[in-house]
Amino acid sequence: MTIVDRLRPLLREPLVYFLLAGALLFLLIGRGGDNEPADRNIIVGDAEIARISANWERTWQRPPTRAELDRLIDDFVREEILYREALRLGLDEDDTVIRRRLRSKMEFLARAEVESVSPDDATLQEWLDDNAARYAEGARTSFEQVYIGAGGDDGEELAQLRAGADSASVGEPLSVPRSLERASRTDIARQFGEQFAASLDPLEVGGWQGPVPSGFGRHLVRITAREPGEPARLSEIRQRVENDWRTATLDDRQEDAYRALRESYTVEIAGEE
Repeated sequence: MTIVDRLRPLLREPLVYFLLAGALLFLLIGRGGDNEPADRNIIVGDAEIARISANWERTWQRPPTRAELDRLIDDFVREEILYREALRLGLDEDDTVIRRRLRSKMEFLARAEVESVSPDDATLQEWLDDNAARYAEGARTSFEQVYIGAGGDDGEELAQLRAGADSASVGEPLSVPRSLERASRTDIARQFGEQFAASLDPLEVGGWQGPVPSGFGRHLVRITAREPGEPARLSEIRQRVENDWRTATLDDRQEDAYRALRESYTVEIAGEE
């Protein structure tokens, strides 16, 4: 049997063509500058082995056996080798999925960095002062609300209410009270959600205002009375204030971090001067 006869069955396999094409591409792009010795060293240290073992234990609720751990380490080495070779071949370039995954990872790291920042007392006190109504002890709010749906134009309904229309004849039905009397912030949040409760804080007592968002959609609201309650002390609710501050300022702080990175790049866009 000739060599050609022996190779003929292999040549029918698509995988063979894939490997040959990869090898050809590998040669074409050149390996001279990328073939540093350090790139060929894979060190699986104690920390990496501990991480591999911990991942297994989280899934299976027990540590891996010696044989299982050996297979896990072999799989890690295989993945690392193929990952490095893929980078050498430039397979990560112009791949939208990979770019988005890497962007997501960077945003996750940036978010973790931002969330690790600890605000000082002055920052939290300023936040508490600006949102005093949210934390006041014993504060009560009385209001009426009209549900106007998730979207669309709210101008007509608002004009009707301001002109004196009966609130019961305006808006859409919803399975929450049309009005609450002397309701605490907790009571309001329980019925309409925290977003709605927080949006009532800056509204003035008197006429119809809105739209005010909730988990249901949008509402027009008239505050009929307020009882301010006792101002809260930062020392008593510091963790709650810090949690709220983190949630409310996270997007802004992430954007600040991105802008700091952006300033280190020169970006040229075709068609723009």
